[in-house]
Amino acid sequence: MTIKPLVRISERKLVVKDRTILTGVPENVIATAGPDSGPAEGVFVGAVFDGENSRHVVPLGTLRGVRFMASFRFKLWWMTHKMGDQGRDVPMETQFLIVETKGGSLLEPDVGDEENQIVYAVFLPLIEGPFRACLQGNTSDELELCLESGDVDTKASSFTHSLFVHAGTDPFATISEAVRAVKSHLKTFRQRHEKKLPGIVDYFGWCTWDAFYQEVTQEGVEAGLQTLSAGGLPPKFIIIDDGWQSVGIDVDPDKEKEQEKPIMRLTGIKENAKFQTKDDPTVGIKNIYVYVWHAIIGYWGGVRPGVKEMEEYDSTMKFPMMSKGVVENDPAWKIDAMVLQGLGIVNPKGVYKFYNEMHNYLASAGIDGLKVDVQSILETVGGGLGGRVELTRQYHQALDASVARNFPDNGCIACMSHNTDALYCSKQTAVVRASDDFFPRDPLSHTIHITAVAYNSVFLGEFMQPDWDMFHSDKPGKHNFELLKKLVLPDGSILRPLLPGRPTRDSLFNDPARDGVSLLKIWNMNKFTGVLGVYNCQGAAWNTSEKRMTSHETETEAITGAVRGRDVHLISEAATDRNWSGNCAVYGHRTGELVTLPYNAAMPVTLKVLEYELFTVTPIKDLAPGFSFAPLGLINMFNAGGAIQRLNYEVKGCEGAVGGEKVENSNSELVANVSMDIKGCGKFGAYTSTEPRKCLVDSNVVDFTYGTVSGLVIVNVDNLSEGDIHVVEVEL
Repeated sequence: MTIKPLVRISERKLVVKDRTILTGVPENVIATAGPDSGPAEGVFVGAVFDGENSRHVVPLGTLRGVRFMASFRFKLWWMTHKMGDQGRDVPMETQFLIVETKGGSLLEPDVGDEENQIVYAVFLPLIEGPFRACLQGNTSDELELCLESGDVDTKASSFTHSLFVHAGTDPFATISEAVRAVKSHLKTFRQRHEKKLPGIVDYFGWCTWDAFYQEVTQEGVEAGLQTLSAGGLPPKFIIIDDGWQSVGIDVDPDKEKEQEKPIMRLTGIKENAKFQTKDDPTVGIKNIYVYVWHAIIGYWGGVRPGVKEMEEYDSTMKFPMMSKGVVENDPAWKIDAMVLQGLGIVNPKGVYKFYNEMHNYLASAGIDGLKVDVQSILETVGGGLGGRVELTRQYHQALDASVARNFPDNGCIACMSHNTDALYCSKQTAVVRASDDFFPRDPLSHTIHITAVAYNSVFLGEFMQPDWDMFHSDKPGKHNFELLKKLVLPDGSILRPLLPGRPTRDSLFNDPARDGVSLLKIWNMNKFTGVLGVYNCQGAAWNTSEKRMTSHETETEAITGAVRGRDVHLISEAATDRNWSGNCAVYGHRTGELVTLPYNAAMPVTLKVLEYELFTVTPIKDLAPGFSFAPLGLINMFNAGGAIQRLNYEVKGCEGAVGGEKVENSNSELVANVSMDIKGCGKFGAYTSTEPRKCLVDSNVVDFTYGTVSGLVIVNVDNLSEGDIHVVEVEL
């Protein structure tokens, strides 16, 4: 008996589980089976060309009649998403593609007859030798593979492992398996769960950028920290963004006048005069993490050649050469100052010395980490240096080594870094800015920002913890404390979910910014609950024709969608019962309403543009006939369930009532005791099918309220004892 591979090229078709994805695969496209010992059954795809070149494009076959979501670079630095159902819809510079095969149902059980389930195919264009691959479509609906070295002298004609295709019935597991198989093959990067997350991810912080831009000063930094602390929300980290470094412009005495907007270059590794006003620059910034910004090439214009203090780093001028796909998606590069005025690029053989000496100085001044920006620029200056892949690898290896030596908490945030040249050599950095900037004063950008980060995280979240950019880095004294207190606990910590936030399975192939009918749903997990955000993001999107953000009319004022407990993809992992029924308690943060949803049952949600709702979703525990319970957490917080650190059920013997019915515990005998460790303070809420006998906080009996219709019990846990963990007990 011959077992057919799950993914294969046969009879000039790319077939996934007997379902055709691509037709008319050319003869020069070749397939190689995935690693036998690897975690995923898939196929590597390459191509053979007639002659050597530094850039090749080959059609892979015709793509029609299947829905897909593509993550592509609409700018050199950043990805966004595009949905479609034919090859011509695939943008240039696509770095990740997930395709939904026809048939199947989203409502089918997690286990069972896979023949009737939807199958998802994941396409990952890779790094092969000095070449980097991406996908694109053409007007004939062919999916094309583009391979580039970024150096006219770096050529090849034969490729065998430039694309990996994997498939499965769980889209999120399929993506993880595919990336894991690629990691096993390339051996050049690690996945998010294998990396050390820096301490800042669990705390509230403030970034100076939107408050000051490049005019940041020591006094401004201290003022921002002071006003936030005075409002009861002490920041536990700060990012001093662009504006602290010693920089200057080129001075050319042979020119009659300088450039209209001369590009700035780094002239020294120490801080500028604005931050030299005190004997100790860390005065006023104590007991918190302090990060500073710098570009991966030093500054926007690189390191200025000819400066005495920087001569040892051997910087030379290079002029960026953009790939065809980048220029097509972002034509503004043709007149950008970086292209016209060039960059001072440190010799890659000496870049570790540059990083280490700068980082060693910063660490000695009390700096804990870095936001390393402008990373994708490296792909444009690989000419004469072995190409884009090699130069990126050398710089990132040096950066990783310097961060490991100087910032032991792995203090590094990657920024403007969405090219796969960098992702596929990322062994250490664990946090990545996940989208273009959040522009607080540009309302058009707000919905675009939410959708972009959510869909980008589907791919980026496999490599690093996605960073949603500054929530709103207010000017000192201009803070919305009412809003911030839903995010931040009094000790400056936050209730961070366990995973990257990603669109729900039924949102993956919808376009919640453009289609006029879809709400965006984003899911995540806590230890004992799930969290589900629902947003109306219609009305604005990146315009691929005009190459800018534009608004568009929406046909309806409000959109109605459906919410299910299993929208939280891994909700079963929060259940304490192996034989969990699938029933969930669902609490709406904004409405304050609690409902119980049977497995697969849907609840309607109606939202106007820019409206949202956040749901805490908890598996219901059946304790005894007629007695069930589901903790929600601190319901005054956006992520209520993140507060629950421990959950223990102790069931006593009792005479039963009819299962599932609400009953009064008229018997004096204790049926069950639920004990929980709760981080923080505020209003603790839970679902219980019967009114509790009593509630305790830190062993003290406390008052509670109980809704006989909804089953919502609320207990106040405000400052009842020292410490940030409270023990809440509910007796039934």
